[in-house]
Amino acid sequence: MATKPTISTEMKQLAPTGTICPRYEHGVQLLGKRWTGLLLDALMEGPQRFCELTATVEGLSDRVLSDRLRELEVEGVVERTVYPQIPVRVEYKLTEKGLALKPVVEAIHEWANKWVTLSEDSSSVEIPQ
Repeated sequence: MATKPTISTEMKQLAPTGTICPRYEHGVQLLGKRWTGLLLDALMEGPQRFCELTATVEGLSDRVLSDRLRELEVEGVVERTVYPQIPVRVEYKLTEKGLALKPVVEAIHEWANKWVTLSEDSSSVEIPQ
């Protein structure tokens, strides 16, 4: 059973009430999950099908993609649309709430471009799930 991470005393002192804001904590837990940031970045380009997201975010398993999309849908960040045709077509797109994350995603891009250095073989590094 997973336990809630403990918060250091230093971080608690930063908050005026002595605790971390529960909304902030929930937001960080949602957006900080592995692959979520990459999915949001991919969906910023517009609606995408499941197989398109799998191809865009290399290394992401179908099961984890399905879980992340479901979590984001429950939170109202992603909308799932089913087109009743043969074969059935399902698209995922960001809601207004999801699109509101665009400045956050862009800020991370800017920060990464300035501060993150890649090694020559970084494209071949596999990251475990």
